[in-house]
Amino acid sequence: MSFLVRRLALTLLTLFLVSLLTFVCFSLIPGDAASLILGTEAGEEQVAALREEFGLDRSAAERYFSWLRGFAGGNLGNSVRFRGEAISDLVLSRLPVTFSLALLSMVFIILLSLLFSLPAVGRAGSLLNRIINTMAAAGISVPGFFLGVLFIWVFGILFKFFSPGAFVPFGESPRGFFGCLVFPALAIAIPNAAIVIKFLRSSIAAQLESPYARTARSKGAPFSLVLRRHVLKNALIPAVTILGMITGEVFSGSIVIEQVFTIPGIGRLLITSINSRDYPLVQTLLVYIAFAVILANTLVDIVIQFIDPRIRL
Repeated sequence: MSFLVRRLALTLLTLFLVSLLTFVCFSLIPGDAASLILGTEAGEEQVAALREEFGLDRSAAERYFSWLRGFAGGNLGNSVRFRGEAISDLVLSRLPVTFSLALLSMVFIILLSLLFSLPAVGRAGSLLNRIINTMAAAGISVPGFFLGVLFIWVFGILFKFFSPGAFVPFGESPRGFFGCLVFPALAIAIPNAAIVIKFLRSSIAAQLESPYARTARSKGAPFSLVLRRHVLKNALIPAVTILGMITGEVFSGSIVIEQVFTIPGIGRLLITSINSRDYPLVQTLLVYIAFAVILANTLVDIVIQFIDPRIRL
């Protein structure tokens, strides 16, 4: 219980600092949303009227604490860029898309990690082991956005497996919706899975050289039994820690990938709000991202305790 209380207090403090730092940084940037919306041809009276409409004429402290009070009370306020539309509606309309993309990416990450981590482990000099290590190193080196562009060119333009730039809502066609997310999810999953593979294979190799594993094998236990019953559980701890960090990043919204594939998720909404100086929307989205990262790491700490009961939180 004390662990959960400490984590809750840390979460609230982190979210407050994220919102405050975001507001301060954006307050230092010249220009505001009213000028961007009306353009350079607008007169000073038009700009002043729009600034007053959205409360941009108030002091920075008033605007921040007004947003903070509303956020604490469940009222996220209205967007400036989208001309008064409720921020909660904007976020909720795009959150399922980002969540579905993140969930599919995590499925791919786990499947790829398990598929390529266990073969040839413990046989350092084998050809298969060298091939897997080379593939993992290549996967880490290639950025996700480059894979996204490559997928669009190869599978979208050349082979026409999907239509680049097209997006099918879930309500229109669930199959088409997930079909639009497969290649973006792979672009996110491959570099992250490569990281997990490297950590998991290194951890398994280290555990295989530990005294308990050598003792079990010296008593005649089959290698597969030692790996499955003894080694894998201990080797999972560092891999799960890395996977938790990746989970927070993936679920917070893969901003670049959503831009590359023109997916209407949280990432694209964040880029739009930053470009239009929509401070309330930017703060809300960054608080959501911070919360996703903290929640993922908290869940990892709990999962690790179940994997190894000797660990106490």
